Amino acid sequence: MSMVGDILKKTRDIITTYRPEPEIEEIGEVLEVQDGVARVRGLRKAMIGETLLFGSRKAVRGQVLGLERESLQCILFGDYTTIHAGDQVFRTRTILEVPAGEELLGRVVNPLGEPLDDKGPITCRGKRPVFFPAPQVIDRAPVQRPLLSGIKIIDAMIPLGKGQRELIIGDRRTGKTTIALDTIINQRGKGVICIYVAIGQRLANITQVVEILRKFQALEYTTIVATSSEDPPALVYLAPYAGCAMGEYFMYQGEDVLIVYDDLTKHAVAYRSLSLLLRRPPGRESYPGDIFYIHSSLLERGAQLAESRGGGSMTALPIVETQEGDIASYIPTNIISITDGQIYLETGLFNKGFLPAINIGLSVSRVGGEAQTNIMKKVARRLRLDLAQYFELEEFARFGADLDELTRQQLEHGKRVLALMTQTSFTPLPLSIEIMEVFAATQRFLDPVPLDRVKEWERAFVAHLREEHTDLLERLEKERDLTHDLEEEMRRVLANFNERFLQEAV
Repeated sequence: MSMVGDILKKTRDIITTYRPEPEIEEIGEVLEVQDGVARVRGLRKAMIGETLLFGSRKAVRGQVLGLERESLQCILFGDYTTIHAGDQVFRTRTILEVPAGEELLGRVVNPLGEPLDDKGPITCRGKRPVFFPAPQVIDRAPVQRPLLSGIKIIDAMIPLGKGQRELIIGDRRTGKTTIALDTIINQRGKGVICIYVAIGQRLANITQVVEILRKFQALEYTTIVATSSEDPPALVYLAPYAGCAMGEYFMYQGEDVLIVYDDLTKHAVAYRSLSLLLRRPPGRESYPGDIFYIHSSLLERGAQLAESRGGGSMTALPIVETQEGDIASYIPTNIISITDGQIYLETGLFNKGFLPAINIGLSVSRVGGEAQTNIMKKVARRLRLDLAQYFELEEFARFGADLDELTRQQLEHGKRVLALMTQTSFTPLPLSIEIMEVFAATQRFLDPVPLDRVKEWERAFVAHLREEHTDLLERLEKERDLTHDLEEEMRRVLANFNERFLQEAV
């Protein structure tokens, strides 16, 4: 039986990995090549999106992106400098596919699935089409399961749900990528596959991302699809679609996926360059008329699938860079209208040292609240109000206005809430710790603590919980609602710790 089983297994592997050679139907000729875009004639039956092979060795792949009366336009992937006018072009009758599967986890690849690290070649059993229709409404289910970022202010006030599309937006160097990486790191041990797509990034930035994920042992469940600023526009344009296809492989097998597009501003610029090379008429800010479609068709592929389709999910975190805080410009407003909410990072808050520098007034999660746990929803109810009141009162205090005692107390309370919500990068917290800290802040347990000792209080409190109250932490993770006895236990633990901490301070 073991021999029969081995034969069956080998036969099954051969069938699943078999890919027929592309059927060559027509042969055309390259008319001209310019910056990764080729004009071809002689392929009268070629279709939009079809893969073509270039050169006598068929070493360079391309994709049809435009049809004209006597010729067609094609974008080239790979070393297009080897392609010249007069070279042969071959039809394949296939659409562009990329490798997909578990073999890509822990690897750094380009949008064609070719390795960019030094770990050897990649042999994947599966393949996915790069451009694939988004799930239909009937195939989707409501977003009802939380995807925890490990960042207190996000999980409390701007919660994420599996299958959601949440935009991270802000000026350069305000911590957008850091939030995405924190969220990836926090998925360790939670069964979520992560895809990080670097779109036209500097090589130094890509290397830094790889090292951070490796340091926090997050690379083992993450695939990095990388394109640098030195890559041709066609490859940069392809990157997010390729990463999405690799994530869909897992989603349609019933698994949960988190994908980060860093960033879609550079993707839009690459597509604008391609469109100008293709001689398409420019529109607003020289972007082509279908710039909205290319991003909506990408982000709509993120979804929570219905149980009849396996119940998998793909959560998308697109990143957009703004100029001087202008979120009303063309590309940001396009993507804001496509996504289910945005996390807005503000330069002013960043410069004040409030990290992550999230503007709670402009940040919103339109569907994540449905996935937020009831306990966190109840304890965080006052958090947004406390912070909003603090920012408003701070404006009056800045001008030296006389404040009554009640206003002064509210201002001091807001300062402590803000200090506790500050969180350094790459230190995601478990949900139970987040709940206890948010509860302490909103229920004024921090008010007696000196402002300069709030972070010291936090470190001591977290250590105290992990050493002496593991049963309470387990209850906060497992229980569905904030019962009266659970709330009383939380109050008792905080009161006892505060008494001890303040006595030691004296």
